Amino acid sequence: MSIDVHQHLWTTSFVEALRARSRPPYLDGWTLILDGEPPYEVNPADHDARDTTDLELALVSLSSPLGIEFLPPEEAWPLIDAYHEGALKLPEPFGAWAATCHSDVDPARLAADLDRGFAGLQIPATAEPDDRLLDVLTERDLPLFVHPGPAAATPGVPGWWPALVPYVQQMHAAWHHFHAVVRPRHPRLRVCFALLAGLAPLHTERLIARGGGRGQVDPLCYVETSSYGPRAIDAIVRELGIDVVVNGSDAPYATAPDPGMGAAAAHAIRVANPRRLLGRKE
Repeated sequence: MSIDVHQHLWTTSFVEALRARSRPPYLDGWTLILDGEPPYEVNPADHDARDTTDLELALVSLSSPLGIEFLPPEEAWPLIDAYHEGALKLPEPFGAWAATCHSDVDPARLAADLDRGFAGLQIPATAEPDDRLLDVLTERDLPLFVHPGPAAATPGVPGWWPALVPYVQQMHAAWHHFHAVVRPRHPRLRVCFALLAGLAPLHTERLIARGGGRGQVDPLCYVETSSYGPRAIDAIVRELGIDVVVNGSDAPYATAPDPGMGAAAAHAIRVANPRRLLGRKE
């Protein structure tokens, strides 16, 4: 039975909260309206029940590119609360990452939310990790999940542009910022970066050339596999080792990749490593 640490599922309560708004982000029927982007037609089937065969756990998270976490608190919290309420009611094998408001940080509110049964906290890669929030995670021995955040509109580019350029750049910046700034202050925090941290770990040679030093592999710093395949996973394993690579699909937008490295590696990526990340028993 595998673990998938990265899925999205819009529950009824979250959809209703988006439809109750008249300013971006909001839903007009199933048309998503965001600042600076053309209307996007959401496929309702993407957020219906999906196949979870052979999954021990599937963790859903808030769609951080919507920008909800950066809204003023009086706008952010109703959407976050609606996401939390719906996510906690999902049937097994679903679980969820908590979300929080970054325009008015509230550690006590995060603590209360985490104590309801969330796997940890997701933050957008564009957010400055707040020490008060990370302290709450460390106190509970729960992990942090770093996910791409909002991408500024770029006129005249193809539809795949945000996923290939801003999202990857965000993950690079978040990866290097975490190691340079956050890790020294939070040595016991487990963290996972979406989409293999945008392949940031593969730039170690350039980091060394620019005086950043190589350092040692951080055994508490994980990367998940969504949107990549065997070639990228193999390259990351060569740089970081297999013990910090975990399975993620980004469903419904993609499927979990086959690592293509044999049964032992697949078990490590899909079962053993995610369990360690989440603090679950082997």
